[in-house]
Amino acid sequence: MLLALSILGLALAALFAVMCLVNLSVLRPPEGAGEAAVSILIPARDEAENIGPALDAALAQRGVSVEVVVLDDGSSDGTDEIVAERAEADPRVRLVRGAVLPKGWIGKTHACWQLSRAARHPVLLFVDADVRLAPDAAARMSGEMARQGLDLISGFPGQVTRTWAEKIVIPQIFTTLLGYLPLPMARARPDPAFGAGCGQLMAVRRRAYGAAGGHAAFASRMHDGLELPRRVRASGGRTDLCDATPIATCRMYDGAGAVWQGFSKNATEGMATKRALPVWTLLLFGGHVLPFLTLAVALIWGAAWSAVLSGLACALVLGARVAMAVRLRQSWLSVAAHPLGVLVVLAIQWVALWNGARGRRAGWRGRDYPA
Repeated sequence: MLLALSILGLALAALFAVMCLVNLSVLRPPEGAGEAAVSILIPARDEAENIGPALDAALAQRGVSVEVVVLDDGSSDGTDEIVAERAEADPRVRLVRGAVLPKGWIGKTHACWQLSRAARHPVLLFVDADVRLAPDAAARMSGEMARQGLDLISGFPGQVTRTWAEKIVIPQIFTTLLGYLPLPMARARPDPAFGAGCGQLMAVRRRAYGAAGGHAAFASRMHDGLELPRRVRASGGRTDLCDATPIATCRMYDGAGAVWQGFSKNATEGMATKRALPVWTLLLFGGHVLPFLTLAVALIWGAAWSAVLSGLACALVLGARVAMAVRLRQSWLSVAAHPLGVLVVLAIQWVALWNGARGRRAGWRGRDYPA
């Protein structure tokens, strides 16, 4: 039994390692020169601490003409006042006051839909309020779209992690993305199932956005990073992922509680379904946790072949994680505690699935949504 488990762990670890290294070799930063004028669109709800720096970064763009439109989605902390003051001082800034959230809509989805209708330029760059753009970000993303003939391009900003929970859990986003989405195949095939992106930073051509139905096409869905690329593909557009580490940064969540809540809100639109989660559990537990367990048991029992196979599996996983950490500027704690991070992510997914089955609601930014 131990030998069989060691073989299974090695096979799953090898799958992850090979896929990760292939994807890292083809995932590149955007390199094109700015082509079209860009509307930088920022949905904001109670973002008084973030909105000022976000505006500073957006207005510092060079190499392309920009406007910056901020939608205040019912903030109670003075976010709208900060934006209004900046709009008076700089004509490139506009404040849109959000309409009442309609029934069946998600707050951010509704905010982005309103922003798209207020935008004036041919390229829409959706940016979360906690994202800090590098000065050439808009030019490089719009230029890469022109260079590759893309209708949508997206990427994960460099993730700023300060607490132990952030350092251990947030990098697991890239474990699933780079370890199990074959980017070369996704680029070669127009299948919507291969569409992927990050809602923190996503540029799309206005005409492709309209053809796909925009955010209104998935009004009740939270995971815009998956939904919009897939719908653009379904309507005949081309999408791609880039390495956004050099062009933007983001502190996604602040502390353990926010990490758990943030991962939970999107869980049932990703892994946490009755069909998908058992498969993800096999891939993640079997490939990232099981080898370390079988290695420990093999060493205690003196099972030489199991120890060799499990040790090789652990080396493959950690080697791929080191490559990922170096490329994406991740904390070394994320590598050392990688199996723990995988276990935490799986725990979040199983709890979300359980809560969803019991009809419990997911909360975010002061709003409750069906789980």
